Amino acid sequence: MTVETPRLLIVLRHAKSAWPDVADRDRPLAARGLRDAPAAGRWLRAAGCVPDAVLCSPARRTQDTWELAATELGTVPVPAYDERLYGASVPELLAVLHEVPRHVRCLLLVGHSPGVQELTLALAGEALGDTRERAEQKFPTSALALLAMGGTWAQAHEGSAVLTDFVVPRGPKG
Repeated sequence: MTVETPRLLIVLRHAKSAWPDVADRDRPLAARGLRDAPAAGRWLRAAGCVPDAVLCSPARRTQDTWELAATELGTVPVPAYDERLYGASVPELLAVLHEVPRHVRCLLLVGHSPGVQELTLALAGEALGDTRERAEQKFPTSALALLAMGGTWAQAHEGSAVLTDFVVPRGPKG
């Protein structure tokens, strides 16, 4: 009998973006986003949550969020930019999760609202403390949701995880 080691899914909403006159997927980070994305990386490092793999939307603001967070993590994996994560629904996000290799134990998914919030709430069959209420109320930019899961990534489904933490790291105001 094979027992699967628990997995950790970290869901990160991109940092605050600017609204210049460009296509949505080309929007850069705003000044606040440039401060908050590294704070997300610092929080992950302090919590001991350095991912084995990273799935990231190809939008500029998600890529920039990951790159700034990664600078605070030390050794990090090369991200996989997946078109399906841009504007994805829960079924689409689950389909992407189901393809994650079994050897990955800690996965970071960098995406967009409302998909990241909806995925977090769909997966969270249980939650510690008031994490679910906070994630339901608001899933702001740079928010991190940590979901502990048993089984394989291919077995992830609604209600199959425990929401263990929900935080919104913020950088220093300039």
